[in-house]
Amino acid sequence: MATKQMEPVTIISLRKQSPETPETQPKESKTFTVEDAVETIGFGRFHIALFLIMGSTGVVEAMEIMLIAVVSPVIRCEWQLENWQVALVTTMVFFGYMIFSILFGLLADRYGRWKILLISFLWGAYFSLLTSFSPSYIWFVFLRTMVGCGVSGHAQGLIIKTEFLPTKYRGYMLPLSQVFWLAGSLLIIGLASVVIPTIGWRWLIRIASIPGIILILAFKFIPESARFNVSTGNTQAALATLQRIARMNRSVMPEGKLVEPILEKRGRFADLLDAKYLRTTLQIWVIWLGISFAYYGVILASAELLERDLVCGSRSESESGVAVTLPDTEESHSPCHCHVFAPSDYRTMIISTVGEIALNPFNILGINFLGRRLSLSITMGCTALFFLLLNICTSSSGLTGFLFMLRALVAANFNTIYIYTAEVYPTMIRALGMGTSHSLCRIGAMVAPFISQVLMSASFLGALCLFSSVCVVCAISAFTLPIETKGRALQAYCGHLSNWAPHGLFIYSSHLHFAVEKELTAATIKYHCISQVY
Repeated sequence: MATKQMEPVTIISLRKQSPETPETQPKESKTFTVEDAVETIGFGRFHIALFLIMGSTGVVEAMEIMLIAVVSPVIRCEWQLENWQVALVTTMVFFGYMIFSILFGLLADRYGRWKILLISFLWGAYFSLLTSFSPSYIWFVFLRTMVGCGVSGHAQGLIIKTEFLPTKYRGYMLPLSQVFWLAGSLLIIGLASVVIPTIGWRWLIRIASIPGIILILAFKFIPESARFNVSTGNTQAALATLQRIARMNRSVMPEGKLVEPILEKRGRFADLLDAKYLRTTLQIWVIWLGISFAYYGVILASAELLERDLVCGSRSESESGVAVTLPDTEESHSPCHCHVFAPSDYRTMIISTVGEIALNPFNILGINFLGRRLSLSITMGCTALFFLLLNICTSSSGLTGFLFMLRALVAANFNTIYIYTAEVYPTMIRALGMGTSHSLCRIGAMVAPFISQVLMSASFLGALCLFSSVCVVCAISAFTLPIETKGRALQAYCGHLSNWAPHGLFIYSSHLHFAVEKELTAATIKYHCISQVY
């Protein structure tokens, strides 16, 4: 009896464990992640369409933001505004931008990037049209603030582009998006030079709303982010999107089944300030704030230098008492003491604006070969230098040259920080990370008008030194960022695995652009980022 009981144990203990034995080593079915699919499908026709449509959001945003600079001299005359009142218009626009950047970031991580992008465009177009009917200065400020709230959601277009682009193309395609911002800036300046002197600033705002309305119709050709869909458990929608991209690109999908964990907790502030990202988040916020302060400071300072003729730190005699009567339109029947833009001023603004793509080739090379951190540190340091050079007494051509280089540098700064922020955060908090960064940077944009339009009139050198000092701080912060994202795959999730891998989940990681199968268990790996190989 005892012998019979021991036989099965003896047989089992002596059985040879062979990988070829089906009973002991069942063959696992192949699986892949969204990152694998994006890299396998590669770049093609879908990404070109994505680049054109989502990039065009920059045209609309640039027109709405730059419109303030070209309209300011006119509303100063019409409503006889003080310097601080003109500056308040810009500040309130960015106040609305700041508040809604956080809100839209939270909503985008929870309900989808595409939905928030559509809502923001509808919101912005509606209130922009209403602005053209403003009966008073107070109404103008309120309605432009509402426009700023809508424009804050345009950043979701960049996130959608980032989440669909293969790793090696992000460093090239995202900086090229600056062309759209340039196009929007040039378009609004060109329209202003023709429309304001003839039919007035109200019609300029109405015409400027048209591109945003047209773009809304084009959004139906762009799907929701596949990375977002898998994070919410909507694997079928993600798979359908990836298959559609593969067909458009005439490429193939990876073999196997799409498998990724469902992220129940998405878009939480606590994740941004987790120990893994705390230092990165704080430094990114400082950099965004400083870059925005410098960027809008340059734009508004350019307009102020031209409007008030602030050359070599002093006002010209022409400012002291010239009565200028606006064109005979319904809103400009009474003269006031002001200075409206002349055709030469518009030309100078156009030339300096073209500078925004002057350094694009060098910016792309720096981002891809030097890395995001070092490239940003160099361009921020050069920005600080050129702010100080504005104090040199020079001709109008020299001033235009300095403004040209400044616009080129501040645009390069924005290119780099946009890419870095989109890459450094995982999918579960990417939109929130971008939204909070956008929100914090609007503090810099809110302060910039009072430096460029108020302090600059009182102390030209003092204003330039302040801009330069902020840029130096940002350069140091960029150089000391703890994470370099050059060549790194987008992360899907970072955190504790016990909630979704307690039984051993097989994952294919594509950080090195080939599949590596690892069995993840809470007992063996405590923390894990899907896009990294352990």
